[in-house]
Amino acid sequence: MMKKVALIAWLTALCATFNLQCLKAQVGTWRAYMAYHDVQQICAADHYLFVRASNNLYQYNMNDHSISTYDKVNGLSDTYISHIAWNRQAKRLIAVYKNANIDLIDLDGHVTNIAALYSKAMTADKTVDSLTIDGVYAYLYARFGIVKVNMQRAEISDTYTKNHPEYPTSLPASDNSDTDKYLELVKTLQPDGPKYNYFYESKFANGRLYTTGGYFLSGVADTYYPGTVQVWDGNDWQVYQERLDTITGYQYVDVNCIDYDPTDITHVAVGGRCGLYEFKDGRLLKYHNQQNSPLHGAIDRKKELGNDYTLVNSVKFDSQGNLWVLNSQAEGTNLLELTRDGQWQEHYQRDLTDDDVTLTSLRSMFIDSRGLLWFVNTNWNKPALFCYDMQTGTLQTHDNFTNQDGTSYEVTYVYCVTEDMEGNIWVGTNQGPFMIEKSEVGQASVTFQQVKVPRNDGSDYADYLLSGVSISSIAIDGGGRKWFCSNGAGAFLISADNMTQIAYFTTDNSKLLSNDITSVSVNNQTGEVFFLTDNGLCSYFSDATQATDDMSKDNVYAYPNPVTPDYSGLITITGLSLNADVKILSPSGKLIAEGHSNGGTFTWDGCDRRGDRVASGVYMVVTATSDGKKGTVCKIAIIK
Repeated sequence: MMKKVALIAWLTALCATFNLQCLKAQVGTWRAYMAYHDVQQICAADHYLFVRASNNLYQYNMNDHSISTYDKVNGLSDTYISHIAWNRQAKRLIAVYKNANIDLIDLDGHVTNIAALYSKAMTADKTVDSLTIDGVYAYLYARFGIVKVNMQRAEISDTYTKNHPEYPTSLPASDNSDTDKYLELVKTLQPDGPKYNYFYESKFANGRLYTTGGYFLSGVADTYYPGTVQVWDGNDWQVYQERLDTITGYQYVDVNCIDYDPTDITHVAVGGRCGLYEFKDGRLLKYHNQQNSPLHGAIDRKKELGNDYTLVNSVKFDSQGNLWVLNSQAEGTNLLELTRDGQWQEHYQRDLTDDDVTLTSLRSMFIDSRGLLWFVNTNWNKPALFCYDMQTGTLQTHDNFTNQDGTSYEVTYVYCVTEDMEGNIWVGTNQGPFMIEKSEVGQASVTFQQVKVPRNDGSDYADYLLSGVSISSIAIDGGGRKWFCSNGAGAFLISADNMTQIAYFTTDNSKLLSNDITSVSVNNQTGEVFFLTDNGLCSYFSDATQATDDMSKDNVYAYPNPVTPDYSGLITITGLSLNADVKILSPSGKLIAEGHSNGGTFTWDGCDRRGDRVASGVYMVVTATSDGKKGTVCKIAIIK
């Protein structure tokens, strides 16, 4: 007993020293960043209020004034709640989702899912327009009929189609009495989260996630997203100045691209349907469109669309603070530079046009390690990858998607481009990912390599990496691994050598909010991977961070530390050098586990080499650089 008391005392001192590290998120966990801003429904339940806001849910305790938010990560079964109602007799809240999935929530936060309606295969429209409560039952008025839910037994009791003799001729009105009664109170509440659930493009830098709201709602004529920029600094959300139409006199909508100034991180540029916007500390600094700059309006069928269509779908600051801008679907201009001192310079390229009009959607600008500017045309009319030398003014166009085996692909969409740690260029297309080897970068003709992954089934066969998967966004993490995100197929984590699929996340096997991902960004200091989806923003804490050049006792540490009896997750050691050698030793010096870091991180499951959970004690983490010339030591305390 005395030994355990002494151990706990030492652990207390350790956590006091590394209090920030002890608060690190557990590797392998998810987080949802949902909005709770727009109040839609309120249901009173004893001394609680359930609030549907921005199609999400939170619970307010009127006694202690605490707020508990709900999302797919912490219990809910789905996203986008369309209706809620409280059943006093069953003492449960029913939450109906847009896709007809159903959750029941009690006052203690326990969630029970009823997926029968959602999963039922039927051609009829399952959309629920309203619901009522009667006894222990909820009646869901769907477009195909009425669904009777027993909220006490958590099951669907019956369904009534429209040809049933007792089917009502009109739908009952929703009960809004609680909403009317408590609306003013709820308006004063501020649950944590962004203001909006729509996200499109992201950049992570300076400890901040920069995001835009998106553009052009697919398949919906004359519909748009209000101009939105939201920035997360790890603690708070900052929403950039809104309703800029009242200042500029032009619409502020469909903001879809963003970048920060490396010479002044408070200076941010965004582009949208109606031009270019510069912000300073979240407030509008300057606005540029065809009336006050070289930007030109969009052309459609030889007709200029006017000031509300000055398309800027990609912006990028260079290291000197000059801003590069792509002006899509314009006549007479396409690639421009807004210098640090506010002067415009034209870099017009004939190859960026089709019938004298700039290509429809020039996007995804980034500058590689050689100083070359890359971007793509995300449109079926002329899908292509471009490489621009900012020093010589030379543009290379790559639109012949032929792989190393001579196979040519009919690529209809090129979505993104980035660079891996080895200097290779990766391109995401509707046909899968392609790679341009670093030896070919800058050449007029390149091979779109497809990585061959051996099947390892005793045959000599191999498959092209993610062939046929529509790759919407690519990010490289601190371990050199690739996060390939897709249109409809979820997210893939591929090893640095491209040979192993480490993880595959979908809505069915993980807390991912949607399989449609528009953008992925990585915080390489913490390993948090951000997924921007059509259902909102979520993240996953991976086991790779940016490697350090100075692997010393001052920056190598483990968390959680101490490891308490109720903890069963991975133990993370961070602050390591690239591909560092790591050994875990028992209190007696016996080798327990070993391996190599992913970037600056190594994880241990707390088990010995036989897979058994280790005993209580202080374990030593011995590290060395990949060449074995330098090592350091940290300690992990385990209590059972």
